[in-house]
Amino acid sequence: MRILVIGAGVIGSNLAADLFASGKDVTILARREWADTLEKNGLVIDPIFSPRKKTYRMPVIRELQKDDIYDAVFVVMRYTQIESIIPDLAANGSKNIVFVGNNLSPEEFVENLPTKNVMFGFSMAAGHREKDRVVSISLHKITIGQLKNARSNKRLIREIFAGTKVKAVYQPNMGDYLLCHAAFVTPVAFACYYTDGNLKRIKSNKHYLNRIINANIEGYSAIENAGHEILPVSDKDYRGKKYRRMCYMVYKIMCTTVIGKICASDHAMNAIEEMSALNEGLKKFFEVHQADCPNYRKLEKDAGKYL
Repeated sequence: MRILVIGAGVIGSNLAADLFASGKDVTILARREWADTLEKNGLVIDPIFSPRKKTYRMPVIRELQKDDIYDAVFVVMRYTQIESIIPDLAANGSKNIVFVGNNLSPEEFVENLPTKNVMFGFSMAAGHREKDRVVSISLHKITIGQLKNARSNKRLIREIFAGTKVKAVYQPNMGDYLLCHAAFVTPVAFACYYTDGNLKRIKSNKHYLNRIINANIEGYSAIENAGHEILPVSDKDYRGKKYRRMCYMVYKIMCTTVIGKICASDHAMNAIEEMSALNEGLKKFFEVHQADCPNYRKLEKDAGKYL
C-alpha cells in the first residue's frame, strides 16, 4: 500500500513516521527548506519525554503530480491552508483522501472532490518543529472516518493502519465530531490569547476556568439543539457534574504542566489564523441556529488583539 502524507509539520511528521516505521510504503510532501532538510538528514523525531531521537529516511516530494498515484493520501495542513491543495488533489488519480486536523467545512471538501473517497481524521500529537527536527509528544492515536451517511471506510482504515502502533478509532460521523472538537478547543484558544500564551497566569483563577467550561457547554448545547450528535460519546453527558469536574481537572493540568504548553498554548499562539477561522465558523453556526452563548462571547472579547 502506497501512502502519501502531505504536510510535514508536527502531526504530519509523526503520522508519517508511525506508518513508515511499520514497513508501510510512505512518501512525504514538504516544501522549501524543510524539504531540503528531510532529503539531507531524514525526518528526525525528538520525543519530548524520551532522550532518544529517531530518524526516518523516506522519499520526499515537493509537488503532487497528476499520475503519481497512492492508495491513501493524508492531507495534514492547517484548516486555512487546505484550499490551496484542492486543485492538485482533484487532478491527481489517487482515490482515497484523508483530511487530518481541525475542520468546520468538511461537506465543502467532499463537494469539491466529487470523484474521491473523502475521509477526515484527528490525530493526537503536538509539539513544534525546529530547524533540523520535530520536537513532539504523540499518543499514536487517530480518530478517523467519513461523514454521516457516506459509505463506510472501516475496512480500508483497518488495512491502512494494520501492523502499526497507531490506535485508529473509527468514527462514522466525523462531521459532528469535528464540530464538537471546535466547540471544545476554541474556548481554550481564547484562554491562551487572554494570557499571551502563558496559561500559568490563570492556574488559580477558578472563575475564568469555569467560564471556559461554560463556553464549551454552551457550544455543545447549540450543537445538540441543532440536531447534531455530541462526540466523542464520552462527552454526551456534558451538562453533568462529572463532565464539569473532568474538564476542570484537564484545564488545571493544562495550566500547570508542560503538557498544556505543548498541547494548547504553543499551537494556539502559532496558529492564530486557524483558530480565528474556527471562531468565525462557530459564531456563524451559533447565529444561524439562534444560540445564545454569553460565556463564549465574553471569552472571545477578552482574547483581545489576537482575534
